[in-house]
Amino acid sequence: MQQIAIFASGAGSNAREIIRHFQHHPTIRISLIVCNKPGAGVLQIADKEKIPALMLEKENFFRGDAYVETFKEFGINFIVLAGFLWKIPDALIKAYPGKIINIHPALLPKYGGKGMYGAHVHESVIEAGEK
Repeated sequence: MQQIAIFASGAGSNAREIIRHFQHHPTIRISLIVCNKPGAGVLQIADKEKIPALMLEKENFFRGDAYVETFKEFGINFIVLAGFLWKIPDALIKAYPGKIINIHPALLPKYGGKGMYGAHVHESVIEAGEK
């Protein structure tokens, strides 16, 4: 069984669709929702879908072990960044080489960085006259 952790910081609309997509998959399970923002809508989705949620503490994420051991305890094989607004620390990238996918509505790095999330990305692309 492949175990996926979804990282999200906001409402969780992408997380909800990913959960729905894999809901009855025979070999893939969404096993953990990871969030860095108390009160984010994605936490309500996790609760409704009975998926455990992990609230990140900034210091441990960036200057500690990046929760690598916790993810291993959950049996996480893959990480999907679905509207997650923090940069991923090297410790986590090294622990999951080639197993982290970032969902972003525009090509990076052009429409990434501070303030580039949700509708802001789409608006910036349209303002620039790009597709």
